[in-house]
Amino acid sequence: MDKLTALIGAVVIAGGGVATWQFISAEDTAMGHSMTPPDTSSIEAGDPIVQVQLPAEFSEQATIGKTIFEAKCSECHGANAAGQNGIAPPLVHKIYEPSHHSDMAFVLAAQNGVRAHHWKFGNMPKIEGLTQGDVKMVAAYVRELQRANGIN
Repeated sequence: MDKLTALIGAVVIAGGGVATWQFISAEDTAMGHSMTPPDTSSIEAGDPIVQVQLPAEFSEQATIGKTIFEAKCSECHGANAAGQNGIAPPLVHKIYEPSHHSDMAFVLAAQNGVRAHHWKFGNMPKIEGLTQGDVKMVAAYVRELQRANGIN
């Protein structure tokens, strides 16, 4: 096979990949799978961004995670991870579903901080005094809140 044939083949394969990606992206958006943050312009500064339905009960891990969340995370992310307008996003939101932000993403965010990329609240600083185990408990709490609100 000569170089020109290989180049043409690579371009065709890449083009097919782009077309497939665009088709899948359009289908996801049509089905409501959008990672676009909601319009918060009508929400007062500091008010919750989403309404959170609580589960009937939490697992033991999530109960521990709730205590840690209230001590280390709720000041910014609000009660029950509902977010606070102008301060920090809700973690009970489709953007943070497990297929988009894994539990390890929560661990890395707490350890290293996060550059703003979905919301316009600014960068998240790293959170001092939390172990990976602590953050995994917080993730369990958030995941149970998410499931209670239809986010799987």
